[in-house]
Parts: sequence; C-alpha cells; structure tokens
Amino acid sequence: MAAQRAIGKFQVLGTLGKGAHSSILHIRCQSDGRQYALKVVPIAERDDRKYLEQAQHELRVAQMLDHPNLIKVYAVELQRDWLFRVKKVHLLIEYVNGKTLDVVPALSVPRLVQVFHRVAAGLAHMHRRGVCHADLKPNNIMLSKSGEVKIIDFGLAWIKGEPKGRVQGTPEYMAPEQAKHGTVNELTDIYNFGATMYRLTTFRLPPSTVPSAGMAGMTSKVFASLLKPVEEFNPNVPRELSALIQHCLTYNAEKRPARVTELVEKLKDMEQQLVRTPEDSLETLEW
Repeated sequence: MAAQRAIGKFQVLGTLGKGAHSSILHIRCQSDGRQYALKVVPIAERDDRKYLEQAQHELRVAQMLDHPNLIKVYAVELQRDWLFRVKKVHLLIEYVNGKTLDVVPALSVPRLVQVFHRVAAGLAHMHRRGVCHADLKPNNIMLSKSGEVKIIDFGLAWIKGEPKGRVQGTPEYMAPEQAKHGTVNELTDIYNFGATMYRLTTFRLPPSTVPSAGMAGMTSKVFASLLKPVEEFNPNVPRELSALIQHCLTYNAEKRPARVTELVEKLKDMEQQLVRTPEDSLETLEW
C-alpha cells in the first residue's frame, strides 16, 4: 500500500473536491487525529494574488462568526519559494462528512424544510454580525451524513461598511439589483436564498435577472409573468412554503421579507408541522 503523503503536520487522506482554481483535501492532524478539509490554492501568476486575498478575507469573515450552521475556518498558511514569493495558499477548514446540496440525492419536502430552517438560522447569524454571504446557492450549502447543515465559502462575503469590489455572486441566483448594480445586502441574500429554495424544490432555476447583450432589460412585470409558482412543478410543496419562496423572489427588493429572522420563524413552524415521524427527520437520512 502506498504511503500517505503529508503536508506539514497533516496526513492527506484523500481529495474532497476540485474547483477551477483550487483543490480541497481531506486531512488528519497527526498529533491529535482530528480531521479537517484543506483548500489548496496555487499562486502561479500575479493575477492569482486575488485568490490569496480571497482566502485571507474568508478567514477574517469566519472569525467574525460562530454558529452551528456556518462552516468554521481555522487558519491560512502560505507556502513560499526561495525568493519568499507566495506559491501556494492553504486554508484550514472544518471537515464535514457529506456533500453539497447540488449533488445530494433528492430530499423529501419535510427534510428540505429542515435544511431551509437551518440555512436561514445561519444566514440570520451572519446578518446579526454585519456580514452578507453574497453567494448563497446549493453548492455553497453542505449536508452531512448525520444531518448537519453548513453554509460554506465566505470568499465573496461582504462585511458591512467596507467597500465592495466587482459584482459579486453567481448569475443564476443573483437578485435583480445585484446583477444590475452590484448591490449586496440582506435583501440580496434573501433573494439568493429564495432562488436556492426554488431550485431545490422544483429542480429548476428562477428566471435570470442578468442582462443579456442586445436584449431588453428584465422588468418587474416580465419577471413576475415568467416566475412559475413552486407547486406548479412540485405539488408536494405546501402552499405556505411556495408562498414564502415566491416572497423571497420578489423582483422589487423592498417588497421581500425585511429580515431573515422572519423566515427562520416561518420555517420553524413549517418544520414542526411537517416532521411527524423519524423517517421525516434529517437525522435519519441515509445516502
């Protein structure tokens, strides 16, 4: 059997995933046996320094937060060459034995409501601490095999009062004002969350709000006509949940729920109504 490679005091157990500019390794600390995820970001060119800044930003954001539904980020370490140039960034992250929601097998409505309740609770904590996630979507939410839910990836998160850089977010989940003006705030997070719930309940995306070249811009009226109710695609979704998702996806920001805490309360009530047997619970999930 091939020897496991090591990175400093950590043993590499395997690869958890790969992105366009990073890979995530499953590692174990040799001294205490604790497991972590390690995001490895190569810095090959001057342009790549933005990834170093993003990793440092992610650590700073994570250190402002402390909630069971938010991933923990413990440290950033830099690997330098003989000229002291940064060649690799290592981001030490909490290990979650699970998958992101874009690849988890389809969940029942009672289990989805439990996921949504936990995501809303994590998001509410971020907002209380003056942070907006700015990129909430199914592949930034993890579900563990024991039913834990964690919002991940704070690389685009915005700390209130700080300047914003480029337009932040993922086009398919962006709020209209996020796509048009680069706005990021609690209301754009609520829209991102609505788009995420819509995707997970219907397996479809809401109408895109990103302006296309040569096309007339999306208007509130056109958007409302294109956005089909959740129950049209999934009759198992209770009307109350469908209405909540629709409310989060309101084109005009000021007509959305004002705060995530409103969603936490409504989703908590729905969870109590829908989760009636152990088979409905996230804790009994097997996949």
